[in-house]
Amino acid sequence: MDRSELASFLRVRREALRPADVGLVPGARRRTPGLRREEVALLANMSTDYYERLEQARGPHPSQPLVACLARALRLSTDERDHLYVLAGYPPPVAHAPSGYVDPGLMHVLDALTTVPALVCDDLTTVLARNPLGAALFGPSAGTAGREDNTVWRWFTDPASRAVYLPAEHEQLGRGYVADLRASVVRRGKDPVAAALVADLLEVSPGFAAVWGLHEVRPMRSSRKTYVHPRAGVLQMQCDVIVSPDTGLRLVSLRPQPGTGSAERLDLLRVLGTQAFA
Repeated sequence: MDRSELASFLRVRREALRPADVGLVPGARRRTPGLRREEVALLANMSTDYYERLEQARGPHPSQPLVACLARALRLSTDERDHLYVLAGYPPPVAHAPSGYVDPGLMHVLDALTTVPALVCDDLTTVLARNPLGAALFGPSAGTAGREDNTVWRWFTDPASRAVYLPAEHEQLGRGYVADLRASVVRRGKDPVAAALVADLLEVSPGFAAVWGLHEVRPMRSSRKTYVHPRAGVLQMQCDVIVSPDTGLRLVSLRPQPGTGSAERLDLLRVLGTQAFA
């Protein structure tokens, strides 16, 4: 770990960003350029004190997931992300390795989506980032880029994760998730991350094993979905999927179906924010 170079790199990248670049309101007049340290810490899901110590070259050795969070928070390109990993004493992530990194193009679009729920996930459905409305609808992300943030894993191992979906659509959704996962696993080839996810699901979930045995293959595409929020009510939405050509990550956005009252309920959800479900 090169503490001094890491500290300088973080400071320069922070000062190069404006609040609008990361979806923040500028607020009061600023005496110095760029983001404040507490803003980067908030975006990276770490304490301000921890981040300040990194910039002062006196912090502890950050873990690889924290480095990924910093790269995402600072909107680093893939080359800049790899440079950050090296400064922190780690090899750059290999292709398809879970890292929590989201390329800046997708993060820019995600930041701009303020009126609809949206999230970014990889091709194995691990959620890497959510906008505020996405967190209000689905709950906050664990922020680990691990199994706790994987949609297919939670669907088949945690029944509570299905609560926001219309029960009549559960079977169809489950089969869709598995068909999409199979397409991604085959596309990745002999990838150990994908193989481990499937093996673990087969071991712990008979429901997953039954659907996996159908050998259905259907990549995720735009579709209609119905969500049931305990406070905002029924939301009839169109789910759109945009794939990044650079990383293969997916931006998933949900727009309300016209004439269903879902737009008004989204406005209520925006007010409710991430309050605990009733």
